[in-house]
Amino acid sequence: MANIEFKGARINFKVYGSGVKRPLVLLHGFLEDLQIWEPIVKEIKNERQVICIDLPGHGKSEGISEVHSMDLMAQVVYEVLNSLEVQEISIAGHSMGGYVSLEFLKNFSMMVKSIVLINSTPAEDSVEKRLIRERSVKLVGRNKKAYIRMAISNLYSEKSRDRFEAEIENLQLRALKMKSKNVQAALIGMKIRTNYLEVLKNYEGQKMILASEEDPILEFSEIERISGETNSEFFRLENGHNSYMEDLSNLMQKMHFID
Repeated sequence: MANIEFKGARINFKVYGSGVKRPLVLLHGFLEDLQIWEPIVKEIKNERQVICIDLPGHGKSEGISEVHSMDLMAQVVYEVLNSLEVQEISIAGHSMGGYVSLEFLKNFSMMVKSIVLINSTPAEDSVEKRLIRERSVKLVGRNKKAYIRMAISNLYSEKSRDRFEAEIENLQLRALKMKSKNVQAALIGMKIRTNYLEVLKNYEGQKMILASEEDPILEFSEIERISGETNSEFFRLENGHNSYMEDLSNLMQKMHFID
């Protein structure tokens, strides 16, 4: 475990392994933490350094402000890398972590040699999705526990809810430790994020998008279309939104393809 201080808040991260390939930064999604990457880290830490970060308000990182924008979280990633004197990376993000990865690419493009979006999208929220996030902010204020349990359960395919019952419960228990204001800050940050389609399209390095066939949050065919529009490599995964749990073997295989 290591940490830095950013704008008065403690930011937690872990550094694993070493190898000839450039360092890989792994960013978790909303209501998650760096622990989600543990099986993947064990697989790839012998070929490269792996840097996992608890994004603001998640895991063991403290909250920073009332709004955790993608820009703010990308700055946190930069400060962690700066503390490690890392100047060149590959970056992969799950869901919200993908949004942060895209914002990092937008702001620090010279540092990024590969970008991977896992169950994520460069498109901004639809009007409907923004309204859902607004309602979610209010629900968290009234009943954080009910919201977190519902939000996490809804990410999984039907068969995965039974198969990974214990793992889902563990993820929910960790998320329940988050402060309500930090859950709300992330929701608002995702709601106001910009469209990254042109950023990704114009990026000339390696870019990969991985989508799950039964993802209840992101429409598979839409992500496949976006991959084509942005000239990104596209990979098909199975089951629901949390592929790091639901389709770990296939996801792990794809992680070896990252330059």
